Order: sequence, then structure tokens, then C-alpha cells
Amino acid sequence: CGVPVPMISGRGLGHTGGTLDKLEAIPGFRTDLTLADYRRVLAEHRLVLIGQTAEIAPADRKLYALRDVTATVEFIPFIAASIMSKKLAEGIDALVLDVKTGRGAFMQAEADSRRLAETLAGIGLRRGVPTVALMTRMEDVLGSAAGNWPEVHEAVRCLRGDTTGAEDLMEVTRALAAEMLVLGGVATDTDDGARRFDAVIADGSAFETFVRLAAAQGGDVSVLERPGEREGYAAAHIVRVPDGAAGPLVAGYDSRALGWLTVDMGAGRRVKEDAVDPTAGLLLHRRAGDEVRPGDALATLYTRRTDRLADFDAAFLAATTFGESAPAPGPLVVDRFDGAWRSGTALQP
Repeated sequence: CGVPVPMISGRGLGHTGGTLDKLEAIPGFRTDLTLADYRRVLAEHRLVLIGQTAEIAPADRKLYALRDVTATVEFIPFIAASIMSKKLAEGIDALVLDVKTGRGAFMQAEADSRRLAETLAGIGLRRGVPTVALMTRMEDVLGSAAGNWPEVHEAVRCLRGDTTGAEDLMEVTRALAAEMLVLGGVATDTDDGARRFDAVIADGSAFETFVRLAAAQGGDVSVLERPGEREGYAAAHIVRVPDGAAGPLVAGYDSRALGWLTVDMGAGRRVKEDAVDPTAGLLLHRRAGDEVRPGDALATLYTRRTDRLADFDAAFLAATTFGESAPAPGPLVVDRFDGAWRSGTALQP
């Protein structure tokens, strides 16, 4: 859309996936670029996606590992230091943050999510960087995929205009992109930004840009053209609606429990030494509110740990609620903070 995006990201922590782990699921994709290569790729493609290195935010790698193994993943000062050290090192002129809230987020309570958004944005604003934080709902699964390659596969589908099962994911992405385009000086307002976002999805240029970026960072772009054929990406098990399920609807999923399930299937780390299986994860076939009958497919599981399929099946069903009705979904974008909350709400000091 015309706004350069330098991005330094992190790895998975706890039950959540990391941007670097997802990108490195693309065979050959390098996120450990030197500072010179970082600047070169950004200059050539107006986009670069890397992790912290010995040259850029070097302390964050140690703090990340420390948070993971000392059960301080959800400690706001550590989160803020980790995120903003990377963001301010990127060389940005403005910043848009996505702060999750709900049972699938680090911050499950809305008050904690607000405090995190205020802390993150406050650091940026004090450094003179125009910063917007959108607080978005992570109560249920966003999109239909969880895990590294399953989510890349879903993202590629969305970039190519197929948003089936990922309409909510694209709604959040559109809102974030619209804010970025306004701060980047390309869009007059967020409505204009959203229209520009839709246009580059529709004409294919968003996908083409990502393919060029992946190639520039060493990725095998053939797998982006045919993501379903990636080596090692094969269904291991289908979870089905059990006999006697209470109610004709999927009432909802415990997104945090499903996050831990993907970790156990190989998509994340329980301890920092754990290897990550890039193809592990799951794909939902039924979303909250969908009607189901016994035997219907709920999800496909992707894992190399096939000796534990019975455990994974049981864990998925334990995270699934059936009922006569599903809760009405709330707005995905809960609030917006740019130094003040759009809703006017404020935390007590």
C-alpha cells in the first residue's frame, strides 16, 4: 500500500505462537539477518521481518528465555520491555499494536489488557513515536488454524482472497492495517485505509509482495504457491463429534486450552530447549455457533507425535463445549488507545 514496514518479532511464549516460528515454517526463510541485510531488504522491498539479533535488541533474547522458564510470561513490565525494545529498534516513525484480551490472550482480564496497552503505547508516545494500540478480542479462536504452518497456510489463503473460515481474522487484520495506513500518511482515515487494504487483497498485490519478501529472505516460495503440499504437512487425525454431545451446536472452544494442545503436539515449547515442529497444529472444521451431529468432523490434527493421538483427541474435546446455543460474539475490536481511550474508559491509578 506504499508504507514501508520494518518488523522485529519474537518467538512463541507459553501457549501462544511466535511470528518468527511461523515465518521459519517456510523452508529456508531466514529471520537472523545482519543489520546490513535488514536495511538492504527493507530498502529493496519496503518490508522486512526479522528477530532480535546480536546487533538489534540483544538483551531481549535472554529476557525471552527467562520469562518462559520463570513463569513470568504475563508480567506486564517484562512484556512491555520485550516488545518495545524491539519496536523502537526497528527505526519506525509510527507504531500500531494489537493487544489481545480474553481467555486466549496473555491478559485474560480486560483491565489487565488495558493496562498493558497503556504501558506499551505510553513508552512509544514518550519516545515521540505516534502509537496506536487496538485492544482486540481473543476469547475464541481467531481464524480456523493454530500452529505454525497451518497458520501460514491460512494466511496465504487470505492473501489470495480466500477468507473462508477466517473472516474474523481478516476483520482484525483490516482494522490494524487501516490504522497503519493512516499513521503512514497514505490513507486519509481508517475507512480509506480499509478500502486500500481490500483493494490490494483483491488485485493480488498483497500476496505478490509477501512472495517477493519470502524470496529475499531465503524462503522457498514454491511452498507458498502450493501450501497444502508442504513436505511433512499431513493430517494425523480427525476429531469428531462424540455420541451424546450435549446440544446441536458448537457453543465454543477454550482457545487457551487449544493453544496448549498445539504446544503438546509439537508446535511450541514447554521449555526453551524443546524443538518446534513447523507442521504441527490443527485446523477447525466447525466454529462456534455451527450445527453438528455425532460423527461430524470438528478438526484435523497435524502432528508427528502419533503415539499420543488418543490424548490429543481427548484434550480437543475437553476444550470444546456443545449446547443449545452459542454466546453472541462481542465486537472483535474492543477499544482503541492513542494516549486516550476511544470509549473514554480509564483505569484508576
